[in-house]
Amino acid sequence: MPPTAFPSRPRAAGSCSPVRCLAALCLSVMTAAAQAQFAMLPAPATASAPPPSAAATTSEYKRDAARHIYAAYGSRIYRGKLQPLLFGIAVVETHLGPDGQVIDVVMVRPPSAREVGPWVVQMIQRAGPFPPPARLGRTRFTEVWLVDKSGTFQLDTLTEGQL
Repeated sequence: MPPTAFPSRPRAAGSCSPVRCLAALCLSVMTAAAQAQFAMLPAPATASAPPPSAAATTSEYKRDAARHIYAAYGSRIYRGKLQPLLFGIAVVETHLGPDGQVIDVVMVRPPSAREVGPWVVQMIQRAGPFPPPARLGRTRFTEVWLVDKSGTFQLDTLTEGQL
């Protein structure tokens, strides 16, 4: 054996190298922190019933709905351009009644971070009622939620873009 080589020790079954153990521990702590972040559902800002929307099309109404969500969760809006790698991206379809009440929220494309999906759905439900879609009656629209690991988000309709 060359003088610079270190003899290897047999490892017990189930043990890992110090580097792998440290990496696993770091990943575990980061995952637990992210899960805890999304376990706490922020309370929406309390306000009176929103005024009716004058939107004539679903895409116009989608902008009004996004503004309503931003007003409800102002402290959770990610300010500025988002980082290139997002923690979660969810595509959500929201069904509203003519009075702006949330009828249903459907996760069209769930985020890979499992804890983000229920968090988004509950935030939409708690933000109701939305501005009544006066000219549309019942309506449904699809929105993309861009979620950062800090628990802040932007909606694709009002996004400031990415770096």
